[in-house]
Order: sequence, then structure tokens, then C-alpha cells
Amino acid sequence: MNKITLQGITWGHSRGITPLLAAAQRYSELYPHVEINWRKRTLQEFADFPIEKLTETYDLLIIDHPWVGRAAAGKSVLPLDKYLPAEYLDEQERHSVGYSHLSYNYNGHQWALAIDAATPAASYRPDLLTKHNQTLPDTWEDVLALAKKGKVAVPAIPIDLLMNFYTFCLAHGQEPFLSKSEVITKEIGLKALATMRDLYSQIHRQFFGFNPIAVAEIMSQTNDYLYCPFAYCYSNYARVGYAPHLLAYTDTVRFGSHGRLRTTVGGTGLAVSAFSEQAEAALQFAQWLVSPQIQATFYVQHGGQPGHRLAWLNESANQLCQNFFKDLLPVMDRGYIRPRYNGYLHFQDHAGNPLQEYLRNGGQPENVLREMNRIYQESLQAKSLTV
Repeated sequence: MNKITLQGITWGHSRGITPLLAAAQRYSELYPHVEINWRKRTLQEFADFPIEKLTETYDLLIIDHPWVGRAAAGKSVLPLDKYLPAEYLDEQERHSVGYSHLSYNYNGHQWALAIDAATPAASYRPDLLTKHNQTLPDTWEDVLALAKKGKVAVPAIPIDLLMNFYTFCLAHGQEPFLSKSEVITKEIGLKALATMRDLYSQIHRQFFGFNPIAVAEIMSQTNDYLYCPFAYCYSNYARVGYAPHLLAYTDTVRFGSHGRLRTTVGGTGLAVSAFSEQAEAALQFAQWLVSPQIQATFYVQHGGQPGHRLAWLNESANQLCQNFFKDLLPVMDRGYIRPRYNGYLHFQDHAGNPLQEYLRNGGQPENVLREMNRIYQESLQAKSLTV
């Protein structure tokens, strides 16, 4: 049998690369004629570099769901519903973690499999809470009180601020992007900005340069911070031996009469390049890797954060990470899905900048909303720039 070599591209955190390297090794043991090489890129490269350019080089790609509108327009990855068995995709949808599976479904086609599921959730240091005789925050007011003591860490780079802006629009009673004329109504937008300002005015300024990984690292390596109210969750930091100190993960706090905060779903999907010369082999590997059997065992055992619900309910998987998966299912299940229209990425790439400038240095909140709306209008006209 002829040797087949597949090239894959993923992101450079243990959660993103380690389970794929292990899976590639095991798959080649099961199917010796198939070799799979995975290359990693930084989280920033993952967000910035045009994925459609990568489809010219790589057979397998780990992608973000907001990219699928662009993928559909450019036809750069395969519509998996045309290649994978219907019963396989039906099983994936029935066992989705929140809306992870459907987030890759756009214009009637499935552009990726939900290999990884995540959303911002709260994290904390149980040992430090005990040491400082501090109870776990349950309300937004509790978070602000702890922040005033200098014990709260939170990511505050532009992209994370934007995701949290969506959260606070929802918390004040309105979903963003309901209109093509504005991101959010002025009334709700101003309320969201004021609420965010209450928190971000209290945090150490270093966090305006921190992404969720950097927050998890400082919380798990130092004793300076007890709690993070929302950052994209990483089961790695809840695993014994991964970092000097274990993090525990839990649901977000209650916000007024609106219940617990809804956060903006992340995670990643596994797509197959439309230009692959080994598409059949790539599809077979993808189907194997995202199957419930592999997701709930081999994938999670090697540091993965699976996208299949049976893995999140699996007792052995939860024992590895202090019930991370069971505890975070509620926040995943009510997660907010970002827009995925072709052009949205222009908004996501730029709209966090005025938000960060305001939260870091102050200014007029009306100007922030005006600038975000301007970028939104550009994104709606950006089709010619993004294909």
C-alpha cells in the first residue's frame, strides 16, 4: 500500500498540539501507511493569519467557528456533510457541548467537526481561598469586592474584552448584532461599558497585555491572585502536575435578576482542506479523532479538551481534571455564539481596540460605541476583502 502523508496545522498550547501529536502517533500504529505531521502556530497567528492561505499547504486545519462564513464563501475547506456519513454527523449534533457542533454549520453545510469545546468560565485557587478565609464569589458584587482587594486576575487584551462586551450586553438584556445598523442599542451598550469599567478600573494594568493562557499561568504559578471571573477555560490547569498549583473551574457569577453570566463560546473545529490531494485519508482520520470513543478516552488523556458531550460526562475524564468538564457544562450549554457572516472577522480583529483604550485610559463611552459601529459597517461591506 502506498505511503500517505498528511500535513496538519494547529495552535501552540498543550491543549492544541499535544493530543494531536499523540493521536497522529497512535493512528500511524493502527494504519502504518498513514503519517500525520502537525505544525503549531502561536495563538496570535491562529487569530491573524488568513486560514484560506493555509488550506493551500495543509490537509487538516484546526479553525475557529467565526471563520466559517469566510470558508463557505471561499470554498477553501470541504463541506463535511457531503463526505461523512449522515448518522455520524447526527450523532455529533446530538452530543454537542452546547452549540459547539452547530457553530461550524453555516449556509446549510458542516465545515468542521467540533474537536475542542471552551467558553469563558470562572477559575480560582482553592488553597488560597482557604488560606485567606475567602468565600468563592457568587454575585457580580462579590467579584467587584474581591477586585478592590487586588486579588482578581482577568484577561484584558482587545479580543477578550470584545468577547466580554458581548457577555455584558446579554447580561443587560439584549443580544448584540440584532440590527445591521448598530452592534447594540446605545442604552444597552452604555450599560455594558459602565459595568465593565467597574471591574477593569480595579485590576492591575498588566492584565491589559494578558490573554487567558497568561492569566491561567500567573494564577497557577504565583500566589498573587485568587480568582478570575471569566477567561476561556483550560482543563490543563486543573490537572495534577501541569502547573505548580491547581486551578479549579466553576460557573460564572449571578448578575442582578438576569441569572448567571452567559459567555461567548470558543473552542476549535477540525476542517479538511478543499485542496488536499489526500482528502479521503484526511476525512477518515478526522472521523476517527472526533468519534466519541477517542474523544472520551485517548484525546482527553493526552491533554485535549474534547468537543464531544460524552467525553464531558465521562467519569475517567473528569477524574483527570477535578470534574472540570461536569462543572462547566452549564456555562457551555448557555453559551453565546458569535456571528459568522463573511466579513465578521474584520469586526472581531478591530472592534476590541477602542474598547481596550476606554477601559484602560478612560474617555467617552459614546465614542467607543460610535467607533465599534463604524467598524461593524466596514465588516458588513468587507466581503471583497475577505475572500
